[in-house]
Amino acid sequence: MHKACSRPPPPTTKTEPFAMTRMGRTHSIMSSWLHAQAKLHIRQRGSIQRPSLVIGLYDNQLFGGALMNFFMLFLLCLWLYLPGFLANSFAMMWGKWLPKTGYGPWPIDGGRTLKDGNRILGDGKTWNGLIGGSLTSGLLCMLMVLATNDGSAAGTIQDNTVLFSSPLAGSAGTWFSVESTMLSAFILGTFLGFMCLVGDSTGSFFKRRRGLKREGEISSKAPILDTLPFAISVFLAGQLFLGTSWLAAEELRIPMIALVLFTPVLHRTFNLIGYKLGWKDVPY
Repeated sequence: MHKACSRPPPPTTKTEPFAMTRMGRTHSIMSSWLHAQAKLHIRQRGSIQRPSLVIGLYDNQLFGGALMNFFMLFLLCLWLYLPGFLANSFAMMWGKWLPKTGYGPWPIDGGRTLKDGNRILGDGKTWNGLIGGSLTSGLLCMLMVLATNDGSAAGTIQDNTVLFSSPLAGSAGTWFSVESTMLSAFILGTFLGFMCLVGDSTGSFFKRRRGLKREGEISSKAPILDTLPFAISVFLAGQLFLGTSWLAAEELRIPMIALVLFTPVLHRTFNLIGYKLGWKDVPY
């Protein structure tokens, strides 16, 4: 009788378990990635959920981690304080345009001088510029809130910060927070604009004391006193008087220092634009 032909069993292989493990890991990685993307693109700010415009600022795995986060915080700081930074440009507009309608200019110092024989502030600082510039900053802040949302009840700046966050982020319970979101934004923007122009006027006061005159359309050239006082003033006001608002967050202090150092470049750029548009008589 012929013996049944027996074939040896197929060799055992680890290919199938390895493939299954590999597929499982791939699925796990994809799930983690999708979850991270969902967290980046939908963030809770106050009572409103909206897609964020950019990546989260505290993603340490992206673009060099801490360095990129500092750059993003730098941009966030500039964005939140934009009504204050542009107040000088708005004041230039009001100082230039309003007198053409037959109103003003009305110098803040009323033409008075001090014992040194120099004007207190000079012709360049007017009531129409101070009031008009401050109120226009308030309107800008309202537009910024319309473009973002009411983030007054948002958490801390580390929890859910995105670039182009609402200027009202974290402002619940602060002195400028009222029932109307738009009114809160207007009060905040007007305050930032006013503090910027107070700082700018302070710089003009010290320029006059040094004998650097501003009379009529002739302006003295003093880069430091033309730039740093208004930036320092608006940042100090934000840190001291805005309570729990993100504008008063400790995380923005180092970016604020960087912005103060960068302000002469920004100020020069804005002044050149204003000069080209006819808002300023001198390009500085």
